[in-house]
Amino acid sequence: MKLKTSDGMELMEVSGFSREEGNLIIEGTIMGAMPVHAVLTPDQLRAALKLLDFKTVLFAAGMLFRKTKAAPPAQPPF
Repeated sequence: MKLKTSDGMELMEVSGFSREEGNLIIEGTIMGAMPVHAVLTPDQLRAALKLLDFKTVLFAAGMLFRKTKAAPPAQPPF
């Protein structure tokens, strides 16, 4: 799974999830170069779920059935 900025540049690539001592570990790379193992605790997961309202949950569920639109090409940084 790739997380991108609004202009289409890759921010993070998530390569996997695992469990460790009651926490969720998110594995991936940031900016295509720096490996990261982020730890998501139960408290932080609850805090993240509080950020979602009902309309956003429905929107996210609907995304599972939509095709991805082609992103515009990234602009050169000059």
